[in-house]
Amino acid sequence: MTRFFLFTSLLAVPAVALSVASKIEAGKAVTPLRVSRVCALLAALFVAVAAIAAVTGPHRINLIALLGQGIASDTSPEHTIVFSVRIPRILLAAVVGATLSTAGAVFQGLLRNPLADPYILGVSGGAAVGAVVGIIAGLDVLPFGIPALAALGSFASIVLVFGVAGRRGETPSGTLLLSGVIVNAFCTAAIMFLISTASGTRLHGIMFWLMGDLGLAESGQTLLGAAALLAGSAVIYLHARSLNLLVIGEEQALQLGVDVEKTRRILFFAASFITAAAVSLSGLIGFVGLLVPHLIRMIFGSDYRLLLPASFLFGATFLVAADTLARTAIAPSELPVGVITALFGAPFFIYLLKKTEAGRCRF
Repeated sequence: MTRFFLFTSLLAVPAVALSVASKIEAGKAVTPLRVSRVCALLAALFVAVAAIAAVTGPHRINLIALLGQGIASDTSPEHTIVFSVRIPRILLAAVVGATLSTAGAVFQGLLRNPLADPYILGVSGGAAVGAVVGIIAGLDVLPFGIPALAALGSFASIVLVFGVAGRRGETPSGTLLLSGVIVNAFCTAAIMFLISTASGTRLHGIMFWLMGDLGLAESGQTLLGAAALLAGSAVIYLHARSLNLLVIGEEQALQLGVDVEKTRRILFFAASFITAAAVSLSGLIGFVGLLVPHLIRMIFGSDYRLLLPASFLFGATFLVAADTLARTAIAPSELPVGVITALFGAPFFIYLLKKTEAGRCRF
């Protein structure tokens, strides 16, 4: 009964908050005041979900007793579980969720494709190849061994995608998309080859990483990921107006003074950079970058001045909730968080596909 109540809370709190927000904010113009108001609402939603996640798990936490001990006290097992295990994991989930959602919003706008997400352009495939090589080589015992190789693989795939798509200094959106699909297919084949050569003791780590794993959160790595996210997101948000114009059309953007090619490259590399940082820390977590931007777009509209910060905040909330379900659904065992996001994301992908075919999917 307690577990059912917690599951219901994790699902109901975001749903109710977004429903209320949709009624309050529908049809309003995007102003600094509205952006601040929506961000404050979504930040409060994140705090509520994070608080539920912090006390949810196989080991019951008495929240009142824990608060009575004080944050500085570290004499009880409950304090250790919450502040040394669960909160670091919540922070990592928040960083990864915010990153994937922000990158997904950018890629959907750049490619003008409602089905685009951070993985379609080969960024995650390159990260996976690097991580699998590191796991097979035994570099997972080093503090930054796997993240470093995953990030290196991501950047190599970015260069390869642009190398394939580039043509006399230009990178058309359609060609960029096809190049990403090709690079992703090559990386998938490379991963299958590497898995076939791995020993049995390494296969479990490889499969868990490929399905997304937030169980090995380390404060140093999370801080680096957060720094990369903030830096990349700042660059992206500075180009929010240009991204709005690019979504309308490249010719219109050119007429309104946007350097289309330069802006596209900056946004693509910034979104790929933060995606590489997230994937290097958490493994492959699908559908977050697809699902969250569309939910926010349906509720608050498609203006990137609001869409970007709202996707950032709700992406963090969504992945914290998904990870909490992943670690408690079959407790004391644990599911990869990618399984939970796929259970939510796959039906939503089909829904978007049907809307796209009917011509009703808007940006």
